[in-house]
Amino acid sequence: MVAEAHDAQLLGAYVLDTLDPDERRDVDTHLADCEICRADVVELEAVKDVLEDIPPEALLLHGPPDADLVLQRTIRQVREEVREETAGAARRRWMPAVAAAAVLLAGAVGGGVALGRGTAPDQVAQVPPPSPAPTATASPLPANTRTGSTVNASNGVRMNAQVVPAAGWVRVNATVAGVPAGENCRLIVVGSGGEREIASGWIVSPAGETGGTNLAGSASVAIDKVVAVEVQNTAGKTFVTLPI
Repeated sequence: MVAEAHDAQLLGAYVLDTLDPDERRDVDTHLADCEICRADVVELEAVKDVLEDIPPEALLLHGPPDADLVLQRTIRQVREEVREETAGAARRRWMPAVAAAAVLLAGAVGGGVALGRGTAPDQVAQVPPPSPAPTATASPLPANTRTGSTVNASNGVRMNAQVVPAAGWVRVNATVAGVPAGENCRLIVVGSGGEREIASGWIVSPAGETGGTNLAGSASVAIDKVVAVEVQNTAGKTFVTLPI
């Protein structure tokens, strides 16, 4: 892996620890000098975290039709074996393969942007760039959509968030500003039962944020159970909490 290669699919294999020792040593050497690929590795780790929160049935039943052929073939084989043997046993045996294929697929499409669970809990999606202001033709939001904004007076971190209900889960759109440069952060949905689900993640630029970071993702928490949206780093430090 040369300095300018930025091989995202190879980084996916690195995150899954499937490289041989020489390949891993080459990647480690490259990462020491490449900020872009270091950020990609962190984001692929976030993909793994998201996949761990997705119910196995979602991956088995809703594999994206335009997915990588390896992922499609793996999911198809799981379905066939589930029909032939105890569903739980087949699922336990094959889910690591499904997850691995999904992480490699994420690596194939590249990193460098915030990651979330896209438009449904069974997908891992890239967050699009900031959208222009809504036009008059925009679809109306559901009546029980929740919105809010807050500023943490102690550190100046600001967040605007919108939580949109779906069928037993929620979409989350947020803009976060003021997080210190270089922080590896997560956008977390907090449920009334104490559950905490990662909806999205990003790394603050070493130069800091100017206009804030736009995030989008989803969490498998029903709208009536959502009590807050938080921003934390990977060490568990909370930068801002928005009761919602």
